[in-house]
Amino acid sequence: MSEDAFLRAPWKTLGRQHQATTFGMWVFLASEVLLFAGLFAGYAVYRGLYPSGFLAAGRQTDIVFGTVNTALLMTSSFSLATAGRAAKAGLPHAARRLIWVTIAIGMTFLVLKGFEYREDLHKGLFPGPAFPIAIRGAMLFFSFYWIMTGIHAVHVTAGLIALSRLQFLSRRNPQWLAGSTSEEATALYWHLVDVIWIVLYPLLYLGGRAHG
Repeated sequence: MSEDAFLRAPWKTLGRQHQATTFGMWVFLASEVLLFAGLFAGYAVYRGLYPSGFLAAGRQTDIVFGTVNTALLMTSSFSLATAGRAAKAGLPHAARRLIWVTIAIGMTFLVLKGFEYREDLHKGLFPGPAFPIAIRGAMLFFSFYWIMTGIHAVHVTAGLIALSRLQFLSRRNPQWLAGSTSEEATALYWHLVDVIWIVLYPLLYLGGRAHG
């Protein structure tokens, strides 16, 4: 396909359009980092104020679900990165298959997270009058848990929509993936979502176990 097929107004060259798209995505990702940085900072402050409560509550998170979901997201980053390389290497059909793999992994993550939430609710691990852990700060830990994992799940959902868009736009001409800037921008977003989870995993699932 010619460059004109990918060029959008007001850009005059595909290279300039690519630079603008990449820069715009990095600015957006920076705003997302600021959002989670505020949550991480709040978590750190209150963990320092209520260490016993945070440790006791951290032992109640399901480490099996957390570990499996971590492995899933790391695998999805690998499959999407490989898809980008396949597209640039002139293997668009392989790229599309790898994007489908990434979508399937992301959906599996959300399904498992749903099962995990169900188990949490069954144990009563939702902030409220009937919260089962009486240690001061434990309820606050689970407030952070629900907020941070919930926001992350919304970001995973948005990433799946963006990946599905790539598949829709390339369904008739898989070569589109090689020349469009959308694939790289979507991959950057997906990798950020994965990196955020890699930070959430030790904060929410490992902290309590590290102290017995």
